[in-house]
Amino acid sequence: MQDTLISTTVVITPAQLLEHWQGHRRVTRRVIEAFPEEQLFQYSIGGMRPFSELALELIRLTFIGSHGTATGEWKDLEELYTGDTNPATKAGLLKFWDDATGYLNEQWAQIKPGRWQETDAALGQYEGPVYSSSLYWLDNENHHRGQGYVYLRSLGIEPPFFWDRG
Repeated sequence: MQDTLISTTVVITPAQLLEHWQGHRRVTRRVIEAFPEEQLFQYSIGGMRPFSELALELIRLTFIGSHGTATGEWKDLEELYTGDTNPATKAGLLKFWDDATGYLNEQWAQIKPGRWQETDAALGQYEGPVYSSSLYWLDNENHHRGQGYVYLRSLGIEPPFFWDRG
């Protein structure tokens, strides 16, 4: 009886998970906004990548991951997005971020309920349950945003509150 109860109880709905992730994305967007233009693309500590490169990784994973989750097809970014995939300005990076946010919303709405429990090879190589890949993308965003917080603090800039996801 205990196993049956656990396996049929919904802890979080896909819509709630999306809203949680989008809350994190709103905070990460504010981190991008907080950077001075030059430091966004050049500043580094201890050999870590500039925050613009970390943000580009998150954008790439958002496009590819949301499409792959929805369809089971793991396409390259250039197949999914026709805009500038390597912006050189903060405004361009924020536009790319916002486009990824819209795309995530579109793709998420197409995910069939049973898809979350299917096994798939995310990005063509990381095999596991689909829900696990989505959680990884959220974890990866939090990790890289933490790096951005370190950069901002070292530049004397107060980062946005991590808990303010509105």
